[in-house]
Amino acid sequence: MMKSQWECLLENLGEWQGSFTRVSPQGELLEDIPTVVSLEGLDNNQMIRQVVKRLIPGSEERVLEYRSLSRSILFFENGAFSQGSIQFGPFSEFGAEFGLIDGNRRLRLVQLFNQESRLDQLTLIREKLAGTDSLERPPLKLDDLIGEWQGEAITLYPDWRNPDTYATKLQLQREGDRLLQQLFYGGDRTITSTAQINGAILDFEAGIQKNRVLLLPDGASSMCPLQIQPRQPIFLEMGWLLQPDLRQRIVRSYNSKGEWVSLTLVTERKV
Repeated sequence: MMKSQWECLLENLGEWQGSFTRVSPQGELLEDIPTVVSLEGLDNNQMIRQVVKRLIPGSEERVLEYRSLSRSILFFENGAFSQGSIQFGPFSEFGAEFGLIDGNRRLRLVQLFNQESRLDQLTLIREKLAGTDSLERPPLKLDDLIGEWQGEAITLYPDWRNPDTYATKLQLQREGDRLLQQLFYGGDRTITSTAQINGAILDFEAGIQKNRVLLLPDGASSMCPLQIQPRQPIFLEMGWLLQPDLRQRIVRSYNSKGEWVSLTLVTERKV
């Protein structure tokens, strides 16, 4: 029996100590603010109290209390989630937050676009449960990703219809300053794309919607367009290298009308 969305949210309960790191669209780490984010279940876990403290002088804590979830968020059974814009439209701000949990550690990423539909800023949030000493992972490097990854994807839908589960295969191969990527999923679908490698930046050139991947601290990666083009599908993704041969990716997908259509969690192993 599947857990309810509220039960999946409860996987995030606890006091998470970490930092909010502002990252430029070029991958530069601009600012790092220590934080404590606590999620506490009240009234027999029927209500959540969320407290966000930025550990800098003069900063006020933010307190949220809620008994239900908004339509803009979906959770997986292991607590992984994404919340964000339900609809993309020109001249409006747009963005999403992603969260993945591994044991005592949690990784979150916020991608925000400005009113010109350009990537404006990223925030990388690295956290561990209070009282634990689990270590941060090394910064992600391209060599960590080269090879073949086989996995399983679970796709959730905002209309709460039954999830889809399917096998995936991702092949990444380096040729000089280019990266060749082949993604096989859903049994019969293949996406082939090429990226220009520029240090910790990978710029993919497939189609009109050009996507940038940034390789980040703690084994993290961010993928999204630098500039969102109207009437094109949009894919926003966060990845996390949990072990040298184990990676998770969470992908928020929008159709060509700018409507949020699905959220996918991929768990893949290097073969």
